[in-house]
Amino acid sequence: MTTEADVSGGTTEPAAPSCHGAAPAPAGAATAPAHGPHGYSAQKDQHLKRLRRIEGQIRGLQRMVEEDVYCIDILTQVSASTKALQSFALQLLEQHLRHCVADAALKGGAEIDAKVAEATAAIARLLRT
Repeated sequence: MTTEADVSGGTTEPAAPSCHGAAPAPAGAATAPAHGPHGYSAQKDQHLKRLRRIEGQIRGLQRMVEEDVYCIDILTQVSASTKALQSFALQLLEQHLRHCVADAALKGGAEIDAKVAEATAAIARLLRT
């Protein structure tokens, strides 16, 4: 099981299940619908491409440090990499709201309250960065 620490290096809370509240399917179980259990699933390939591009920016930063590039030039690249990650996060958040929170709103009850609280906490984490 992945944790947020695996991704962010900070907390140890378990990764959230799909937006529909179901735990990930065990190995060998029936596959998920073609659109996937998450709001981002339909654009998964584009997201992975974007993340690989950001990963390349980070590797570029490592090379810049190894090559003793001027500090301000490195900081400019750090800023660009940070903006790229923030942009990715906002797109992912929008998809979560459109898919997962909207689905919970249709179901109503405690599920919508939980999804709104979850989205609010995610926004708070993004604002702290």
